[in-house]
Amino acid sequence: MKTLAKLTAVETKLLVREPGAVFALAIPLFILVAFGSGITEGDTVLLPMAVTLAIGMVGLYLLPTTLASYRERGILRRLSVTPVRPGNLLAVQLLLQLALTVFAVSLLLVAGIGFLGAHAPGSAGFLAAFLAGTAAMFSVGLLIAALAPNGRSANGFGVLLFFPLAYLGGLMQPVEYMPDILALAGGYTPMGALRQSLDDAWSGGVPAPLPLVTMAAYAVVLGLAAARSFRWE
Repeated sequence: MKTLAKLTAVETKLLVREPGAVFALAIPLFILVAFGSGITEGDTVLLPMAVTLAIGMVGLYLLPTTLASYRERGILRRLSVTPVRPGNLLAVQLLLQLALTVFAVSLLLVAGIGFLGAHAPGSAGFLAAFLAGTAAMFSVGLLIAALAPNGRSANGFGVLLFFPLAYLGGLMQPVEYMPDILALAGGYTPMGALRQSLDDAWSGGVPAPLPLVTMAAYAVVLGLAAARSFRWE
């Protein structure tokens, strides 16, 4: 337990110093504040989009880049001959990335609801959407980390995936202005399903079953694929 605690403390310090963590916090918050000055009181659109963006940035950028960089530098291989097994590092990283996601979303909620007057979500619906969406986006990130040969390529793959998923998910253009076929396809992407579920929660309803099932399917299928493909060195 002491070894695991020390590992957690070290990884926490490294994550705090990581520029990518700052961007994951700052960019969604900046977008919310920049566009939030013009929203009407009780808005139910902008804040769900910002929350989806924050979860996507951690899952697609920070998580895979960190894990692929550790493998590239031989950190995981060296840990395999110490009491701190590579699996422990992976578990700690997942927990820290989750904590960062919770912190980023909390900042958005405080800024959006407390200062910009956005509508608050239904608690149960929001929690279900957040957990399912985070699991889905993290599974995509883990698969990137498993397949990418190094941290640089992991970051590149994350960029290549982020923008198409953000567009299809309705983060760059309102879904009602998108071609019908793209809007339909976007609902079956992890970002699109997450945004839909958050929209439901912010509108005071319960997230529809289909987006939740879609996110759960991504989490299970891609999570298993990442586990089978992941290399420690």
